[in-house]
Amino acid sequence: MELQERLAEVWAKIVAAERDAGRPQRSVQLVAVSKTFEADTIRLAIAAGQRIFGENRVQESQAKWPDLKEAAPGIELHLIGPLQSNKAAEAVALFDVIETIDREKIARAIAEEMKRQDKVLRLYVQVNTGLEPQKAGIAPNETAAFVNFCRDELGLAIEGLMCIPPAEENPGPHFALLAKLAEKSGVKKLSMGMSGDYETAVAFGATSVRVGSAIFGTR
Repeated sequence: MELQERLAEVWAKIVAAERDAGRPQRSVQLVAVSKTFEADTIRLAIAAGQRIFGENRVQESQAKWPDLKEAAPGIELHLIGPLQSNKAAEAVALFDVIETIDREKIARAIAEEMKRQDKVLRLYVQVNTGLEPQKAGIAPNETAAFVNFCRDELGLAIEGLMCIPPAEENPGPHFALLAKLAEKSGVKKLSMGMSGDYETAVAFGATSVRVGSAIFGTR
């Protein structure tokens, strides 16, 4: 199956999941996760109409996305991997959305860089719903307080929450938890669901899903 066909199939499944959940069509955004793929492969997705992409690493993104964004106006680039504070300047310069704010140091660095560069990014707080020690994200019981800190202390407009459930667990309860935390925190957007569980995520209220291998194939 060609990339364009895989992309169309993912969209068809999202639309079906929206319908099954009683949600409006295209109420869910598709973030095509293009990490580790070359610019030529990404261009195929752009040619097929995809405009929202996700990358894990700032350095890798700097090597391919400035030219891609210049050639294709309207691209929206999301950082969906962990961010180190020493990469904040580069991240703010290149990305439109950062989904992985998860500690005070990063939040402060992003706030300072947005002010310095006079650029406003859309921001998400990453929540470690499974409390996995090896995984980034703030603890669920600290989420609302952290969102308030970002808003009140730093003036950051947090748009939503993001999570990556433990690989071996049923993702449904994690998606339900994230939705509950978003309501408690007063945020509207939920970035949840990947290639193996994005249809489930739509059923639990995802406003964006992050899909890589189902579109681009195995890495």
